Amino acid sequence: MESHWRSIAKAITWRSGGTVVTILVAWVVTGKPTLSLSIGVIDSVVKIGAFYVHERIWNRFSFGQLKPPEYQI
Repeated sequence: MESHWRSIAKAITWRSGGTVVTILVAWVVTGKPTLSLSIGVIDSVVKIGAFYVHERIWNRFSFGQLKPPEYQI
């Protein structure tokens, strides 16, 4: 199980790379750097929120999670 802060940190670092790509694609399509920057920022805010919600939902399921040992020596 991950903490809320870990999920937030993962979302932010993942979106940082995605934001750069979005801005560059928007710049190529529109030819307007200011508009491209706006598109990139709005896109990132929405997707960070979506990723956070996605992570929290997945944390409710045990699928693929390893169970800790009953005891350790």
